[in-house]
Amino acid sequence: MSKHSSAAGASRRAKETGFFNKIKNVTCLKSSSSHNGQGGKGKSKSSSYKVSHGFHLVEGQSGHDMEDYHVAEFRKKRNHTLGLFAIFDGHLGDRVPTYLKDNLFNNILEEPNFWKDPESAIRNAYRSTDKLILDNSMQLGPGGSTAVTAIVIDGKDLWVANIGDSRAVVCERGSANQITVDHEPHAERRRIEKRGGFVTTLPGDVPRVNGQLAVARAFGDQSLKAHLSSEPDVRHVPIDSTIDFVILASDGLWKTTSWRIFNEKG
Repeated sequence: MSKHSSAAGASRRAKETGFFNKIKNVTCLKSSSSHNGQGGKGKSKSSSYKVSHGFHLVEGQSGHDMEDYHVAEFRKKRNHTLGLFAIFDGHLGDRVPTYLKDNLFNNILEEPNFWKDPESAIRNAYRSTDKLILDNSMQLGPGGSTAVTAIVIDGKDLWVANIGDSRAVVCERGSANQITVDHEPHAERRRIEKRGGFVTTLPGDVPRVNGQLAVARAFGDQSLKAHLSSEPDVRHVPIDSTIDFVILASDGLWKTTSWRIFNEKG
């Protein structure tokens, strides 16, 4: 998507091992700022559990302004504490990722079945938010955005959703594992072609939908929407003492750094 990279991370316990120190450095859990980017940190205010979080954004060499946006915050709602974390990786402008930053979590939490069925609420909100973006394309422009979102409910349940190639990685029992799906065009070629689109790969390039977009699912992108999907993959991860940290990041990080680096101890 771009050579910018954005990352947000959250941890329930501060285990001082080599791989955990790496993630703390990436997401600014050790410092409040970075010399070559923007970063920050915070923690939940609930006395029943502790969750620390940090984020870091750095502009790369893509030849255009930063189009990545993040959310990293806690909210109180219906006597519950919610941790809300996200990376939105925009393309063809920053209006769609900005809109997602301001609206997607609100739309999820306003779904009437959120507390009983978070997965359905997340899916419904992704679809309805995409429709709103398309309905307002005159104001929001022709661009789009990938997304990876994480909701932590009372420090006990983690709900992760994504469309596109931004990823979530969970470190559990000292081992880091990707829990999202990269929605790459070649993997969804049959669906794209069934919708009348095509997937091409030029020499030295990656597969692209209609020769343009390097992901098969995204918010927005009105000109390609007939061939794209906004249906997220959703995962539920119970949080207990085996969970060390979670990291969300755009492809600007994952195309240059394998998440398997966090399995390297020392």
